Amino acid sequence: MQTDNLFENITTAAIITSIVDLLIVWYVLYLLITVMKGTKAIQLIKGIFFILIGRAVSNFFDLATTTQMFDTVLEWGFLAIIVIFQPELRRALEQLGRGSLFRTSTTSGSPEHDKMREAMVKSIRYMAKRRIGALIVFEKETGLKDYIETGIPINGNISSELLINIFIPNTPLHDGAMIVQGDRIATAASYLPLSDSNKIAKNLGTRHRAAVGVSEVTDAFTIVVSEETGNISVTYDSKLTKEISLEELDSMLKTHWSLLPSLKEGGGLFARK
Repeated sequence: MQTDNLFENITTAAIITSIVDLLIVWYVLYLLITVMKGTKAIQLIKGIFFILIGRAVSNFFDLATTTQMFDTVLEWGFLAIIVIFQPELRRALEQLGRGSLFRTSTTSGSPEHDKMREAMVKSIRYMAKRRIGALIVFEKETGLKDYIETGIPINGNISSELLINIFIPNTPLHDGAMIVQGDRIATAASYLPLSDSNKIAKNLGTRHRAAVGVSEVTDAFTIVVSEETGNISVTYDSKLTKEISLEELDSMLKTHWSLLPSLKEGGGLFARK
């Protein structure tokens, strides 16, 4: 009887383990598809399925040469996938590293932060009303040093007047992105990576593509003001949210914009590596 009970327990444990194993595999596949959705990688995945089907068909009809060709492709396919999917793999690993299990709340409700947030919203309202294009990036956990070094150092206090003047058309700092580190404007006219996602509407310009691009490789929160329509958009976690209201923007700033301790304690503009 004890042996039968032990056998039943082992069987139950094996079944549970198998179910958990399958769930993990399906979840990983779901994450990979989510990361690659809307990119050129989807087309490449279709090509891989075509190769697998071709291999099965050639083996079924006993086509030796064709089968050997498909086997060679599959044998070296792993290295090819690493090379071809490098941007997507990098994005997946970065998203895993900054996943929700590792996140902490970054909301700051200090009077100084409220004042800076009001200045930010005020400047966005001014620029949106007059259709002044703007691209503002807020650094979070992932450092933006590489992009900061491409711009013009500002290291200035945040004020609506300064924000508006930086993005006035036909001025040296108008083009490119402003990067905000904690409670300081780090740089203006910085270059950002452009997204190649086909989910971005064709009528959206370089600013929107750059905003999505930086959100694909970092956890930055970005605000875009369209100079064609004056609409306000935001990006984070590879997602673009268009035509948001000033009230929605203020709420998002409360969530995504925090004052970094290294900056508040006098760590310096480039203290974070």
